[in-house]
Amino acid sequence: MSKSLPPLTWFRAFEAAARHLSFTAAAEEIGMTQSAVSQQVKALETRLRVALFTRHARGLSLTDGGRRLLPQVGAALDKLTAATEIFDSGTVENQLTVAASVSIAQWVIAPHLRGFTVAHPTTHLRFLSAIWPDDFVSARADVEIRFGSKKQVGRNAELLTPNRLIALKSPALKGEFEDLPLIEAVGTSGGWRGWGNAIGGTPKPTLFADSYGMALHMASHGHGVALVSELLVRHAISTGQLEYAHPASVEAQEGYYLSIKEGNETASRFRSWLLDHLAT
Repeated sequence: MSKSLPPLTWFRAFEAAARHLSFTAAAEEIGMTQSAVSQQVKALETRLRVALFTRHARGLSLTDGGRRLLPQVGAALDKLTAATEIFDSGTVENQLTVAASVSIAQWVIAPHLRGFTVAHPTTHLRFLSAIWPDDFVSARADVEIRFGSKKQVGRNAELLTPNRLIALKSPALKGEFEDLPLIEAVGTSGGWRGWGNAIGGTPKPTLFADSYGMALHMASHGHGVALVSELLVRHAISTGQLEYAHPASVEAQEGYYLSIKEGNETASRFRSWLLDHLAT
């Protein structure tokens, strides 16, 4: 059986870091945290069993292995960009492209989308789901709803509220809170460790998901308690899919940020609809 390729995001992180000779500059370019870029490059080095960079106090330098890899990765990324451009046939008339965190798309927009489509029957909606900030780089969307910190999401982005972390579980999951399994959404700064610092105790998650949305999905099936953004949960609670596992809430270090393309009236209407829904 042939060996599978490392994830494309690892190569993107390596290529950007190699051009800038800086994890920080690479992170700013591709919309990730510095630690995420560093971790992805480290994962690629582990997979290839070769050091690609020499780490210095004030930057990076390429090793011989990194110098050999960089031209190949750069050429491959250029080919992928060219290959996808042939499918860019332009926008459909009256089409609104919404690039949204998959959690927002599934747990906030989808349950209530009919309200927008009924009010705007001639608007054709195209949704692009994503998880990490760098997933939005090539989206070319009219509306973006990103998850991350204020620095990651860029200028002219507004934080959607409420934005605290709450603990939720399925009504079918019984037992004392301290005895229930915990689900961690990776890639966040707080999580259950932050909960323990604020509320007390030493919570230790045993299940891990790559987004709040996936953590909610696992919790709804009774697999444990998910600590997620309060923004996502109104519909799930009102329909009885989930319930509060604990009355407390803690501050979130990241959130969901909305931005729209300037001058796009349809995007402005979608923004107004979403904000009105969240404020109801």
